[in-house]
Amino acid sequence: MYQYIIRRILIFIPMLLALSMIIFGLAKAAPGDPFTGKILDPKVNPEVYEQQREALGFNDPVPVQYINWAKRVVVGDFGESITFNGRSVKSLIKERVLNTVYLGVFALGITLIVAIPIGIYSARKPYSILDYGATIFGFMGLAVPNFFFGLVVIYLLSIQLGWFPAQGTLSSTGLTGFAEFKDRMHHMILPGLTLGLASTASYMRYMRSEVLDVLGSDYIRTAKAKGMSERNVLYKHTLRNALIPIITLMGFEFGAILSGAIITEQVFSYPGLGTLFIGSITNRDYPIVMAIALLLGVTILVGNLLADIFYSIVDPRIRYD
Repeated sequence: MYQYIIRRILIFIPMLLALSMIIFGLAKAAPGDPFTGKILDPKVNPEVYEQQREALGFNDPVPVQYINWAKRVVVGDFGESITFNGRSVKSLIKERVLNTVYLGVFALGITLIVAIPIGIYSARKPYSILDYGATIFGFMGLAVPNFFFGLVVIYLLSIQLGWFPAQGTLSSTGLTGFAEFKDRMHHMILPGLTLGLASTASYMRYMRSEVLDVLGSDYIRTAKAKGMSERNVLYKHTLRNALIPIITLMGFEFGAILSGAIITEQVFSYPGLGTLFIGSITNRDYPIVMAIALLLGVTILVGNLLADIFYSIVDPRIRYD
């Protein structure tokens, strides 16, 4: 196991190198820079903007720009923001990353708490009323775009009923302790439900399918023939094997939720990485764009590694030599 983890970590090096090249290449392939595509002060001499481009290295050859950027990234320096008055990219991400992580964990928690029990019950009671209802919800959750669902819940639950706030993370900056935690959770309910909608729907379908498949296996019939209770059959044999594909999904899910939060945060004006990412794209602030894209890519890679490790915990038959 430890040798496998070390090998996977070593594989990260060329994968991260390739990922960084792709991100940098796409950023450079985009048209313009922070000094083009928007109205500049006509009173400023154009040579001043050209001097700023030269100082920022925009006129250097692309390979030179990549090497300089990669050297800084290795030591944790993502450069300075161009549109945020020269503030470091690292400080901007640090201010917002926890909000996005909180939202992603909250959405993933909702997904697991709702999807797994309903998926198990749907498999145990196929073609029941709850099973049909879960199927309808699953198709609707996969078909309805997140941004549209977000607008609907804002209108119904925030504007019409006034149950939840429609934007922000806290009602007041002076809150501390449990009051802060409670208020933060209250603000995360609507964006968390919106972000977790598609994941909940897909997890329900996967869980139902896997549990049905495992329940039809020979070893499950043998366990029942030996007189083992339904509870033991479900939790000791069925659920443990049915969770293997769910763990596979979870390896990608956290990174997918963080990237999906980009749209959700914009709908709810949630001050996380998503709003920072969209604003940076609009302003062509490429140091921020590249840093956030690299962070999301690393999150997905780490999620895949954790999924492989959890395989051996859930299924003892899986061994890594």
